[in-house]
Amino acid sequence: MLRLFWMIAGGLSLAVGVAGIVLPLVPTTPLLLLAAYCFARSSPRLEAWLLDHPRLGPPIHHWRAEGAISSRAKTFAMIAIGATVALSVFLHLPVKVLAIQGVTLGAVIVFILTRPTPRLSTHHTPDAKP
Repeated sequence: MLRLFWMIAGGLSLAVGVAGIVLPLVPTTPLLLLAAYCFARSSPRLEAWLLDHPRLGPPIHHWRAEGAISSRAKTFAMIAIGATVALSVFLHLPVKVLAIQGVTLGAVIVFILTRPTPRLSTHHTPDAKP
C-alpha cells in the first residue's frame, strides 16, 4: 500500500513538474526532485528513467551531487518571480498580500541565488555508468 502511495505521489509530482516547463510560476525542479524521491521508494525503474532522461535528469543530478541550480534555471526563476510581483502590483492586490508575497519571494530569491552553479559537465554522477 505504501509503495502505491509513493508511486502515485511521484507520478503527480512528475506530471505537475513537466507542466511547469511551459506554465509560469509552477516550480519544475523541486517537483522533479520530489518525483525522484518518491520513485526511489516505489519503483527503481521509474527513478532510473527519470534520472537518465536527457531533459529532466540533469537538474536532479546537479542537486543530488552538489546542491546546485543551473544558471538557466536561476534566470527563469527570477523572471517568473519578477512577473509574479509585476502582475500582483498591476492587479492592485492589497498591501498586506504584497508584503507577504514580498517576504516569501524574497526568501526564495535568497535561497536560489545562494545555491552554487553546477560544476558537472554532464548529468551523470561520477559513479554512473557511461
